[in-house]
Amino acid sequence: MPNEVHSSAEPGLTTLFGGIIKDIGDLIRQEIRFARAEVKSDLGKTREAFTTLSIGVGIASVSGLLLLWMLVHLLHWLTLPDRSAYDPATLPLWACFGIVGGALALVGGLTVQAGIKKLKSFNPLPDLTAQTVKENVEWMTNSK
Repeated sequence: MPNEVHSSAEPGLTTLFGGIIKDIGDLIRQEIRFARAEVKSDLGKTREAFTTLSIGVGIASVSGLLLLWMLVHLLHWLTLPDRSAYDPATLPLWACFGIVGGALALVGGLTVQAGIKKLKSFNPLPDLTAQTVKENVEWMTNSK
């Protein structure tokens, strides 16, 4: 009949669209919260890995300096006319620098390797959030 009045129990088109838009907004806010939590969780792991890596690079840098000093002392030692007259010690100074530099190079290399292994053990990007956003977009585009 032309004089029928819609009851308030039936939602209007604007109410339905408003609900859909509200649900999409809620979904986006939840995804942002999820991404923040995931990034915060991975931030601690990233900080630990970069700390280990930085310590290793620092040790390796000191090692490189010591090995360079070793080369300077070796060159000096090689140019002495009488090598034993210069230093009464059992080991020449260049050998001492070489031993300490080599040991530090080993420790620094192992520490850098441990830092790289920690970095490779996880991805600091919010993978789970990216996956759920992708699934949500696919669901919304396929539901039409």
